[in-house]
Amino acid sequence: MITGVPTEFIPPGPQSFDTPPIIDGVDWFTKPVLVASLSVVVIIWFFWGASRKAAIVPSRLQFAGELGYNFVRNSIARDAIGSAEYMKYVPYLCGLFFFILANNVAASIPLIQFPTFSHAGWAYVAAMMTWVIYNGAGIRKHGVLGYLKLQTMPAGVPWWLLWLMIPIEFISNILVRPISLSLRLFANMFAGHILLLVFVLGGEYMVFESDSIALAGVGVITFLMGFAIAGLELFVQCIHAYIFVILTAQYIGSAIADEH
Repeated sequence: MITGVPTEFIPPGPQSFDTPPIIDGVDWFTKPVLVASLSVVVIIWFFWGASRKAAIVPSRLQFAGELGYNFVRNSIARDAIGSAEYMKYVPYLCGLFFFILANNVAASIPLIQFPTFSHAGWAYVAAMMTWVIYNGAGIRKHGVLGYLKLQTMPAGVPWWLLWLMIPIEFISNILVRPISLSLRLFANMFAGHILLLVFVLGGEYMVFESDSIALAGVGVITFLMGFAIAGLELFVQCIHAYIFVILTAQYIGSAIADEH
């Protein structure tokens, strides 16, 4: 700032998510890659430590690990897929849940403060993995034609409505699901982080760059509201890890069901 002349406030936007390479010359190794890699290390350490010395009377780490695993197994996989076939999908659902959760919550950790899934490519890959798995599960159980019939021809629909229902159901169940799944996660992580940046950076600008006492007071309030937004954002980060995985489990359950 030139003496007496405040600098112009540059609002946060998509450019705020453009992170330079951490190592010069290694263009692919950016902050999202680092956060994702660290999350994998933390998840492996957590479950390895929780299961390494399993005992009847669990340690705090073992209790936490069992609590997390049982939550995914019982409250997500079994409830959405059914007790007959849910166990084969628990490893994927458990790994997916904790990977998304760790990368979302990273946005609230000081010095990291970056949600990996605010980059759409990460959400697209997660959604495409789910798409391959639930379609593969359905095809393995029913065959290609049987699976397509179940997904596009709802039971009880009159034959004369099938010409309308088949393309609608195909687009909805086969094409749109991965798009909506990925965009829901990406949009919430992107928008939440933008909102937090607006309150924090806007408050900081009004406090330190404004010549107005009144505006500086508003800046203090705005900055403090940023902490409330951070708490809300932490809730959103957790709930969207759950939403992504519960929808994945529901899609798997729908794919292997005998009828709709």
